[in-house]
Amino acid sequence: MQRKLLLIILDGVPWRNWRRLFGNLEGWVDSGEARVWKLRSVLPSISASCYASIHTGVAPAEHGCTGNGNVFRLRHGDVFSQVRQAGGVTGAVAHSFWSSFFNRHPFDLVRDIEYDEPESETINHGRFHTMTGYGLVNQMTPSDVDLFATLTNLCQRFDLNYGLLHTCTLDSMGHRFFHDCQEMDHACAMMDEMLAPFIHQWRAMGYEIIVTADHGQDERGHHGGRSPLQQEAALYYFGPAEGPAGDQVIDQLQLAPTILSRLGAPIAETMKAESFLG
Repeated sequence: MQRKLLLIILDGVPWRNWRRLFGNLEGWVDSGEARVWKLRSVLPSISASCYASIHTGVAPAEHGCTGNGNVFRLRHGDVFSQVRQAGGVTGAVAHSFWSSFFNRHPFDLVRDIEYDEPESETINHGRFHTMTGYGLVNQMTPSDVDLFATLTNLCQRFDLNYGLLHTCTLDSMGHRFFHDCQEMDHACAMMDEMLAPFIHQWRAMGYEIIVTADHGQDERGHHGGRSPLQQEAALYYFGPAEGPAGDQVIDQLQLAPTILSRLGAPIAETMKAESFLG
């Protein structure tokens, strides 16, 4: 496998805050180095269900994850396993739910928080966190710049073909402050500022990059249901592929087959949506 791609998921950011507050990403859109589309999540628009759908390409009604309290080892073909079938190297820096879904369940704090398994059929290099103790006034989220640096370290050490990064910071703050406030304006701007230098590094290393969210959040800091604020996020793409018109809405189920098509990996039979990148 020659191509390389990173998927960066900033949890819980609605469309309006992407386009309003992420000045570096928007600047790359203006310069033509990146393209942006609106992405609509699956239902329920809850985190774990979206994680599962992003990587399997099937809806929650099919894969069975109905919410954050229903996490298990998924059985559908997924991006990690398909990349591995094609001989690619995979890595993930993410919440422990991703490890449970695509590697082993239940998550073992000692065994699974950090591992390097070259023969794994899914995730070869995993760095996970649990957010144990998370609550309204205690976010328990790692610093995002540390997560970005950790993914970069994996790319440098292991020459990943596919890498996932997922951070819950903005989702957690949104639940606490809601998204229409000074605190969230600052948090989104800081995320954009911390992410931008790594975009430069990853592009220099030969990676195509997709930056998006799993879902949005509404005016009361909620998501899970059907409303534009809950379901709609932005999707930014850095790379050479041709995409659809800018006003086209991307279905979240298109992510998995799109990533696999860009990497030249086989698309699982259960992934019925079409790639949105040429």
